[in-house]
Amino acid sequence: MTEKSFETASGVIHYWMNGFVPVRRTLVFLPGLTADHHLFDPQIETFERECNILTWDAPGHAASRPFRLDFSLMDKAGWLHAILAGEGITRPVLVGQSMGGYVSQCFMQKYPGEAAGFVSIDSAPLKRSYVTGLEIWLLKRMEPVYRAFPWESLKKLGADGCAVSAYGRRLMRSFLDAYTREEYCRLSGHGMKLLAEAMEADLPYRLDCPAVLICGEKDRAGSARQYNRRWAEKEGLPICWIRDAGHNANTDRPEEVNKIIRDFAESLQEEKL
Repeated sequence: MTEKSFETASGVIHYWMNGFVPVRRTLVFLPGLTADHHLFDPQIETFERECNILTWDAPGHAASRPFRLDFSLMDKAGWLHAILAGEGITRPVLVGQSMGGYVSQCFMQKYPGEAAGFVSIDSAPLKRSYVTGLEIWLLKRMEPVYRAFPWESLKKLGADGCAVSAYGRRLMRSFLDAYTREEYCRLSGHGMKLLAEAMEADLPYRLDCPAVLICGEKDRAGSARQYNRRWAEKEGLPICWIRDAGHNANTDRPEEVNKIIRDFAESLQEEKL
């Protein structure tokens, strides 16, 4: 994987690609809030020899710092689109974990018809109808909640709450250790506020491509399991429940998640690449 960069008015985004082969399917891996591109190491190791891969440290995260936290989810989708266009990538399969799934939905809203497929890993729908006014109100006010915890307790809660496997917890802890307490609280609070604002915008967020939902049976992040169950039922989406997996299902049970991604990508092969 080769590291590259994309400059914005708010900061520089760092992203990684393998060698681009035009006839291959492109998988774009988008990590969740406070995680970096290493969240998808088990997937990249599996797919980098058979697919084009692009992944990033999202704005304000890891190598993509310093970065002013003055952007929206739609801004992130716009920057992602600009990166893909600059690399000549069209019709990608967006694989978004948690916040990465929300960025994917904004991408599809902003650039309809451009995604070939969407894999949601422990994310949830952005449509306003799925959340209450109280939930939006709370999301906008999460930064003080994070600040109420001692830093070591916050890191332990973050790692243990996102994963159930030893590998998944060690990996998440390594992400959190890279931040100062101040950085983490500001970034997490900003991320929750972005999410609330995107929901409050009450946009269609229509999935205009084939999609599959993946959710860990032990996902304890908010109401992720309930949201995924409702999302699948209301919109007729296939859902795969991953046993012994938490919010970062792709790190807890990588073999199962990789098989779902591969089967999904292969189901799209009849489309012209």
